[in-house]
Amino acid sequence: MQLLSPQDVADALRYPDLINALRNMFVAGCTQPLRHHHNLDEKDAQKGTLLLMPAWQQGGYLGLKTVTVMPENGARGLPSVQGNYLLFDATDGRALALMDAGELTTRRTASASALAASYLARKDAASMLMVGAGAMAPCLIRAHLAVRPLEEIKIWNHKRKKAQALADTLASAGLKVTVAPDLEAAARTADIISCATLSTKPLIRGAWLKPGAHLDLVGAFTPKMRESDDTAVKIASLFVDTFEGGLNEAGDIVLPLKAGTIQEKDIRADLYDLCTGRHAGRQNDDEITLFKSTGAALEDLAAAILAFEANR
Repeated sequence: MQLLSPQDVADALRYPDLINALRNMFVAGCTQPLRHHHNLDEKDAQKGTLLLMPAWQQGGYLGLKTVTVMPENGARGLPSVQGNYLLFDATDGRALALMDAGELTTRRTASASALAASYLARKDAASMLMVGAGAMAPCLIRAHLAVRPLEEIKIWNHKRKKAQALADTLASAGLKVTVAPDLEAAARTADIISCATLSTKPLIRGAWLKPGAHLDLVGAFTPKMRESDDTAVKIASLFVDTFEGGLNEAGDIVLPLKAGTIQEKDIRADLYDLCTGRHAGRQNDDEITLFKSTGAALEDLAAAILAFEANR
């Protein structure tokens, strides 16, 4: 069995290749039971969550991801998301590879958002606002750069020093990145807004979204978390990575559904529909689009296969 380090995974999962691998997997499909989601403390989700995500293709590969999400880890100087991915041969059950799930998860999550943006963001989208400055932020920026000609990138974080540190790091790598001192002002001018936070209250207001904006919501992964307000989901054309995840786990969708602000029929399509051509994506340059991802085991399997085959 191969052991793949975080660097092995990062080297294999380059964004154009990974975005294409995800697109192909959404077209081909696989078996992916709804992920197991266990709060370590039923009364306080901040104390940690365990996620188990299996997926397989008959006659191909079988994978299982185990992930812990510890929102309080920032204060400990540790990543909030950690885990491992175990890849098997689906025909004979042999364990083929064990790899770091942190690097795999951030890259596949960012690539899923970029895959959605390839259908939903304006083709001439030139400006991006990144809300959040954690481990997902640089991945989301680089993934979107792989699908759209971004010329201006701003980062906003509730701790400005953290946003500045990330902006400095990315700028030193040759990217044109600056800090957004005011969230509303930056949101009002952005072509693409990507959010990757652990917020339980709306950060982005629908009233701030300009015609043609694309809102990418990544961070809120439980029914009680959200990054957008009711106005945003009401005025936008809504898309999800999978209907199963969006309708059961995404607070940005679940909460307005419960409130009657939107109905299930308001969700236009998922990534299966977009990748297979059952839905064409953005309809015109003034349409406001919203993509909500919760993550899918299919995405992990596609990424793990790519990483394994690149390191054989």
